[in-house]
Amino acid sequence: MFVMDQAMVSVRRFLEKHGMYPGDIDLEKICLAFESEMLKGLSSYKSDGSLLMLPTFIKASDTIPTDEPVIVIDAGGTNLRTAVLHFDKDMNCVMDEFNNYPMPGTGGEVSKAVFFETLYKYLDPILDRSDKIGFCFSYAVTIMPNRDGRVIELSKEVMVDGLVGEPVNENLLAVIRSHRPSSKHTIIQLNDTVATLLGGKAANPSRVFDSYIGLILGTGTNTCYIEDCANIKKLSEVELTPEQAAEYAPGNAMLINCESGSFDKAPFGDIDIALDKKMKDPGRYRYEKAMSGGYQGTLMTEILKVAADEGLFSPSACGRFAALTGLESRDLDNFLYYPYGDNPLARCAGTSGGSAGGAGSTGSAGSAEEDALKLFYLTDALFERVAIFTAAKVSSILRKTGKGKNPNLPVCVTADGSTFYRSKLVRSKLDHHIREFTNKQNGLYCDFIKAENGVLTGTAIAALQNS
Repeated sequence: MFVMDQAMVSVRRFLEKHGMYPGDIDLEKICLAFESEMLKGLSSYKSDGSLLMLPTFIKASDTIPTDEPVIVIDAGGTNLRTAVLHFDKDMNCVMDEFNNYPMPGTGGEVSKAVFFETLYKYLDPILDRSDKIGFCFSYAVTIMPNRDGRVIELSKEVMVDGLVGEPVNENLLAVIRSHRPSSKHTIIQLNDTVATLLGGKAANPSRVFDSYIGLILGTGTNTCYIEDCANIKKLSEVELTPEQAAEYAPGNAMLINCESGSFDKAPFGDIDIALDKKMKDPGRYRYEKAMSGGYQGTLMTEILKVAADEGLFSPSACGRFAALTGLESRDLDNFLYYPYGDNPLARCAGTSGGSAGGAGSTGSAGSAEEDALKLFYLTDALFERVAIFTAAKVSSILRKTGKGKNPNLPVCVTADGSTFYRSKLVRSKLDHHIREFTNKQNGLYCDFIKAENGVLTGTAIAALQNS
C-alpha cells in the first residue's frame, strides 16, 4: 500500500507541475467558457470564437417516411460505403446492396474529375433504386442552405487536386447527369456527427426524449445538437429564398454542428501546448488533441518523455521511456488490460512477461512494480481528463438549450467512436462526472445510447426528411 500511495503522490505532483492534473480541472469554468463560445459562434460567420457552430440546414422532424428507399454514401476515411436503405412499417431500418470501396484519393492524389467519376462508378449499380441520395461527407465543408457542402479542406490522407472550394453535390450531380441525362436525383449532405444524432432518433422509436445530441469520441471528437432558429443569429448573413426563410424562421429548429474539437478555452497543460506546436496544424483543434483517440498515443509519448527526463521512473525505465516512439491509443488500453503482457508500455515499465507482484524481464521487482503503478496513474489521469472534457461538452449543450430537466424526459446522446466504446476507463469515468456534475449540480439528465449503423441510418433519415 505504501508503494502504491507513493507512486500516486509522485504522479500527482508531476501532473500538477505541468498543469495536467485532472483533479484541478473546474468543470463549471469549462462549461461557462464553452457556452460563451457557442453564443459567439451562433452570432456570426465572422465570429472570432473557437466554436464554428455551423448551421446544417437539416431538420430533425419526428416523422420518417416508411417503405421509401434512399441511397446513402458514407465518405469519412480510407473507405467509402454505399447502400440502399428504407424503413419498414415498424420503423425498422432495412439495408441492402451494401458495398465498401476505397475512398478515391487515398492511394495517391487524383484530379477532381477522377474523384467524381469514381464516385459515379460506385453509385451506378444502385442509382435506379431511388432519386434521393444522402451523402455523409465527413470533411471540413461549409454547408449551404441548399444542403450542398463547399469543401474547406481535406484530411485523413485524402488528396484530390482542385476539390477545395468546390460544391460536392453540384459536382456529383453534374457527373450523374452526364451519364444519365434524365436523372432527377437530389443530394442532401451532412457529416458523421449529424448523421449519428439522426441515427439515434431512429434507434429507439418507442422512447420519448426531450431532445437529441450527437457525440463522436473516437479518432476525432465532435458534437451536434438541435437549436431553435431564433438563436442562430448568423442566419441573417445567409442569402435565403422565401421558402428557406420560412423553413428556418424563429420557432423552427435545425441541427448545429459545433465543431467542438476546435474549442480552445480548456485548461491545457504545458505538455499539451508543446505537442500542439509540433503538429502540422498548430493552434487548431486543441480540444481534439487533448482528448481524442487519434492523439492519445502521441500525447502519452510526450508525457512519458518529460516524466523520464524529470526522473519520475527508475533509472532503467527512464531510459526506455525516453526512447519511446510511435505509441497509438490502443497501446494505452493494451497496457491497462495487460500490465504484465507483451506490449510496449509493459516492456518499458519492466513488467512484460511477469505476473502480479513480480518483476518482468528487466529491473528489480520493486522498481518494475512501482514504475508500472506510476504508468497506470499517468494513463488513468489522461483518461480522467478525456471524461471531464466530454462531460463538459455534453453539459454545456444541455445548459445552453435548457433540455433534460426532467429525469423521465432525458436528452438522448447518441455516441459513436472507438474511444467511447473501447477505452477501458473512459465510459465509467464519464458516467461518474455526468452523475455528479450534470445530474446532481445542474439538475440535467441525459441517456447515452448506441445506434447500430448509426451513420448510414442517420444519413438516410436526413435525405428522407429534408429532400
